[in-house]
Amino acid sequence: MKDIILITGANGQLGSELKDVLSDKLYDLVFTDVEELDITDPKSVNEFVERQKPNIIINCAAYTNVDKCETDAENARLLNAEAPKYLALAANNVNAKLIHISTDYVFSGNHYKPLCETDTCNPNTVYGKTKLEGEKNVLSLAKQAVIIRTSWLYSSYGNNFVKTMLNLSEKTDIVKVVFDQIGTPTYAYDLASAIAEIIKQKEKIIDTQIFHYSNEGVASWYDFTANIYRLRNKKTNLIPVLSVEFPRPAQRPFYSVLDKSKIKQFFNIEIPYWSVSLENCLKKF
Repeated sequence: MKDIILITGANGQLGSELKDVLSDKLYDLVFTDVEELDITDPKSVNEFVERQKPNIIINCAAYTNVDKCETDAENARLLNAEAPKYLALAANNVNAKLIHISTDYVFSGNHYKPLCETDTCNPNTVYGKTKLEGEKNVLSLAKQAVIIRTSWLYSSYGNNFVKTMLNLSEKTDIVKVVFDQIGTPTYAYDLASAIAEIIKQKEKIIDTQIFHYSNEGVASWYDFTANIYRLRNKKTNLIPVLSVEFPRPAQRPFYSVLDKSKIKQFFNIEIPYWSVSLENCLKKF
């Protein structure tokens, strides 16, 4: 029999890439978004999971509008903290393994070395705090789960930084981008491929652990944009600026490079370099 895989947040960037990566020849795939399943309603979650009886649940759903979270903390907490708890408990009830997606925002962003899974979390934003609470709920409740922290996610699907920068290049000749925030762009297709590999090795998921995944390498938002424009042959005048020139409701991490050693060793995963993945993504546009 084929494993049944339930995916939440299926219309987002990662969920859309999972539709491309996971084969319905290998699995029975159940893709849901808020229309099909409200994961903030524990009764609905329990009934849906009991009915579908998945072997694996992948939670891609999250309240990801970082700035809006600052003024909508209640709903951010429901989706980012409470929903993972309900999914963890429902997964336990049917002996399913849970793969839960988290974020680099659980860190303060004030460190200046690649961040390991065991480094201290100290989020500065409502988004980061609610995502960290979601992690803690999964860690304390889920019997068999993988929590994957990722960063700077983009895709040919949905709204993201790459599309925003390309749209700006069509509207103006000068674009200012911060150069003092450092991290790693992550192509959602690569993360989806890593998740597919983890599913193939599901027998290794015997407890609940945190892993980091982003593409390889390091960049600023300025570096990222410069590569986007170079690959699309844009002649836009790109100006590097400090973060103080772009005040936002939610503070962005100044440094959020993730150490991927654990996931590479544990699941024997090879991770592409970020600029190579960016080129692959842009070919799909």
